[in-house]
Amino acid sequence: MKKLLKAIGYLLGSILVIIVVLLAFLVEKDKSVASLKPLYTNSSSAFMPLMGMQVHYRDEGIATDSLPMILLHGMSSSLNTWDSVVLLLKDKKRLISLDLPAFGLTGPNLNNEYSFAFYNQFLDSFLNKLHINKCIIAGNSLGGAIAWHYSLAQPNKLAQLILVDAAGYSNKSAKGSLGFKIASTPVINNLLLYVTPKILVRKSLEGIYFNKNIVTDAQVERFHDMAISAGNRNAALTIFKKGFEKQPELINQISTPTLIIWGDQDQLIPVENAYEFQQNVKGSKLSILHNIGHVPMEETPIAFTEIIKGFIK
Repeated sequence: MKKLLKAIGYLLGSILVIIVVLLAFLVEKDKSVASLKPLYTNSSSAFMPLMGMQVHYRDEGIATDSLPMILLHGMSSSLNTWDSVVLLLKDKKRLISLDLPAFGLTGPNLNNEYSFAFYNQFLDSFLNKLHINKCIIAGNSLGGAIAWHYSLAQPNKLAQLILVDAAGYSNKSAKGSLGFKIASTPVINNLLLYVTPKILVRKSLEGIYFNKNIVTDAQVERFHDMAISAGNRNAALTIFKKGFEKQPELINQISTPTLIIWGDQDQLIPVENAYEFQQNVKGSKLSILHNIGHVPMEETPIAFTEIIKGFIK
């Protein structure tokens, strides 16, 4: 019996040593925003001091446009998700994309606390600083939920609302991405504060597109760098642990003219949610893109932009 216990102890000790050694190789330190700026900013990039943060944003297109379009990205993404749309629309509109608090080069807020009330306050302050009194807001995924919550908080400031595979209803039938599944798993998710392997980033990205070949090495590198930008892992984990308040009963109160765009192969927020939005947002228009995943503005930017043009004109 003693020999058996000794053997088990030796085995467990060996496993522990192996885990420690593996973690020593896999653990990555946060990267400073200063080190990432040369890689992920361009001539249109600016940083706005706001609510204790330096908010990374780009203000592009027609500067005299009286009804600019604000572009909000989804969970664990950045303003880069809108790059193709900006290129296709900037000769017709003023387009403002930004890294939301907790993500991209903006990073966490001072208290590392996130709610729709916080994002309402943040977005209102951001628009006020840019002297924007009325605008169009387009939001994808979490950015879509932030957009429609803002439309309820400040209906007079929105001329139109564009929801792209937006969060709002339950996702019981969602398959999800590998990264999101791990981030939502208690205890194990704490490892993500220290270990963010690129293979996990790639697998997570492949889960948001219908066409997996769209994922490039450069894209994986950018998402990985943004994920380990100072404070972002802690912020994302905070969001996954606490979540956002679910208030689908508020959706039927949206009065802003609304366009709903959805990829019918979305594995994160299934397409049936699109029909729920259409049913509950009075007068809304719905456009379904076939064989497209969670981020149609990346996967089929030309078709996506044509739908936008038809709505905003």
